[in-house]
Amino acid sequence: MKFLDEAKVFLQSGDGGNGCVAFRREKNIEFGGPDGGNGGRGGDVIVEAVANLNTLIDFRYQQHFKAPRGRDGSGDNRTGKSGETLEIKVPVGTVILAEDKETVLADLTRVGQRLTLATGGDGGFGNAHYKTSTNQAPRRADPGWPGEEMWVWLRLKLIADAGLVGLPNAGKSTLLAAVTRARPKIADYPFTTLHPNLGVVHQDGREFIIADIPGLIEGAHEGAGLGTRFLGHVERCAVLLHLVDATQDDVAQAWHTVRHELACHGEGLEEKAEIVALTKTDSLTPEAIEDKIMELNAACRRPVLAFSSVSGQGLAEVLRALGRHVDEARAERQRAQAALAQEFDDHDDAGAEDPTWTP
Repeated sequence: MKFLDEAKVFLQSGDGGNGCVAFRREKNIEFGGPDGGNGGRGGDVIVEAVANLNTLIDFRYQQHFKAPRGRDGSGDNRTGKSGETLEIKVPVGTVILAEDKETVLADLTRVGQRLTLATGGDGGFGNAHYKTSTNQAPRRADPGWPGEEMWVWLRLKLIADAGLVGLPNAGKSTLLAAVTRARPKIADYPFTTLHPNLGVVHQDGREFIIADIPGLIEGAHEGAGLGTRFLGHVERCAVLLHLVDATQDDVAQAWHTVRHELACHGEGLEEKAEIVALTKTDSLTPEAIEDKIMELNAACRRPVLAFSSVSGQGLAEVLRALGRHVDEARAERQRAQAALAQEFDDHDDAGAEDPTWTP
């Protein structure tokens, strides 16, 4: 299955049905009167986040979605049938943008979250609606209201707890394969990873998700290499694991290059918690590793970890550091949710005590 993280689709809700002009005509009923029914309401277009999708590939083959229109009204005061709601399934983490690709219409981050993007048009009134004491035989019926139509962009941002960043060939995919059951493509040339990969880490009784994205190079924010197209997939991560290849000559410059690209991308990536780690330490002597750690520590001014995904040396320490940041982020989210729930409870209590209170 191919990975697709952006798609442009056309949405159109259903038009309302037309009202009907009709008069009751039955034997032995002298004054039947108007009995034209109203038109049915057009169908809505609803987007729902579901758990069993992880790509937008379906929208490559279908870009137009149109809800059915409402049925016309008919005689005997029969209202037309409303159009069925059109539900569009998208992966969790999908951001819905307006056609300008800047205005955020919705950010679907939870399973089951739904949003009505296009509302169906109302049905037109039949002539029975306009019957009055002074106008007992109206011949007016209204057409249905048109539905809404729009172009929107769907942009997928993977839901992960930790993200891997670094230059190409820094060992991100090798790490992902070593600590999870994911099987990304691994090779000894740059840009082996062409799309993001996810894996679940089981460590010290906890589980968390790691996202691996294609490597960044100098000038990525200007489109060099694969650019910063996939950086959106680590925007939701609680912590970034910045991998630096210990076998290259200038590890400090490698760290500065990636940090510059993160800052140019924006979206708060440069402010996220960061763990800096040297990879491929199995290829160096202990003395060389110490020199690289001191050089990198002087550049980033924070503790530097060192590990090898091949031998496993130092890998547990890196996973524990990631796990601690993930636990803190989850605890913070739980506190925020509890505070929000308490605020709603307080509003409900205030409303029960004061009938005139409105939230």
